[in-house]
Amino acid sequence: MLPPKPPARAEKVSVWGYIKLFRRDVLSANPARLYRAKMAEFRTPFFTSYLVNEPALWKLVINERPQDFPKSGRMRAGLEPVMGRSVFVSNGADWERQRRIIDPAFEGGRLRYSFPAILAAARAAVERLGQGGRIEVEERMSHAAADVIFRALFSLPIGTTEASAVFHAFRAHQATQPLLNLAGFLPLPRWFPRFHRRSTLKTARRIRALITAMTERRAAEIAAGTAPDDLATKIMTTADPLTGQRFNTKEMVDQVATFFLAGHETSASALAWTLYLIALDPALQARLAAEADAVLGAAPDFSAVSRLRLARDVFREALRLYPPLPMLVREAAQPECFRGRAVKPGAQIVVSPWHLGRHKDLWQDPDAFCPARWQTPEGRASAREGFIPFSSGPRACTGAGFAMVEGPLILAMLAQRFTFTPVEGRLPVPVAFLTVRARDGIWLDIAPRTPA
Repeated sequence: MLPPKPPARAEKVSVWGYIKLFRRDVLSANPARLYRAKMAEFRTPFFTSYLVNEPALWKLVINERPQDFPKSGRMRAGLEPVMGRSVFVSNGADWERQRRIIDPAFEGGRLRYSFPAILAAARAAVERLGQGGRIEVEERMSHAAADVIFRALFSLPIGTTEASAVFHAFRAHQATQPLLNLAGFLPLPRWFPRFHRRSTLKTARRIRALITAMTERRAAEIAAGTAPDDLATKIMTTADPLTGQRFNTKEMVDQVATFFLAGHETSASALAWTLYLIALDPALQARLAAEADAVLGAAPDFSAVSRLRLARDVFREALRLYPPLPMLVREAAQPECFRGRAVKPGAQIVVSPWHLGRHKDLWQDPDAFCPARWQTPEGRASAREGFIPFSSGPRACTGAGFAMVEGPLILAMLAQRFTFTPVEGRLPVPVAFLTVRARDGIWLDIAPRTPA
């Protein structure tokens, strides 16, 4: 089964033509040869970029020597309006300090402790679909993912109006802000203005205003001794073991904005594409429903998630085909040699979960939707070489564990309750701005499942 992917551009295009295409959509701006290349070089008048698909190369950059390949300042320029200097975009000592404060919140039994919040959000998502109908599922999954974040971070279920505001603010932000803004193509000093669009700055301010109000309210609750024991409280009360300092309000807003992007936008994208993929296969939906009936029962506990094997494989296959973050961009801090080519300091190094997940040398039938591959030795070997939807190494997403509980659980509960059918004439076309979404949304016909 071959789900849609964006058309590849012509092999020959001018530099400025490529920049224009890239700003419109990252995925369709790239030529088809990148799905089979071990490495590709792209030159502009201002910098050189290398896409590295060879496993030994991307593992060198991401896993083995991350300190020599910090996050690209060119990419950071595009993300700063909403994410500030959070752990997602910082480097060096700043990044190490932030991880020392954040990581304890995700260690030990925190995921198990947060499971009731994830389950409550999943149940609410099921109930909001009611009797189904023709529905744009990206917005519904965005509501569900935002609800998970609100409950896990701040112990608050998200209201419909508030969830809609968050969703539309992020979508508006994506529409105005590509992964790399124009300033990212130019050799500008740090202090120089970034040329963000007025609409980009407006949507960023709206997102940060919402998060700031929540953060300030939680700080007051901590001071009064009335704060719940959730992720926000844990992070805000954790001191850096080296300096004894905690996050101030602005720093915490930066981190929460990142959690929204990493845990709300990305989870919503992955879930929406997963629902579209199962809509193409009624027999798979029936199997998912049967598994959910057998595993979840009336009151599922945390251990039930590990028994949702089919749901987990389906979700992983969706992540392979539609990784929410299509590109991880680093910068060479010193001279390197990649496949016999000299890489100068300042060169941009791109590791692409999108291209790795569909690479012809790494996967059998790479464009096909085939959840069964995850139970084969060949599929597991391919995953070790080309499956990094949450990045990898020291900078791997701290919320990856949350995603792999939230995604299969919500999928199983939805498949247990509903059937999904594609809408004729509404083929979703993947595009990438901050995350991989469908150009005109993902529309499905949803109906209550008839009990077996």
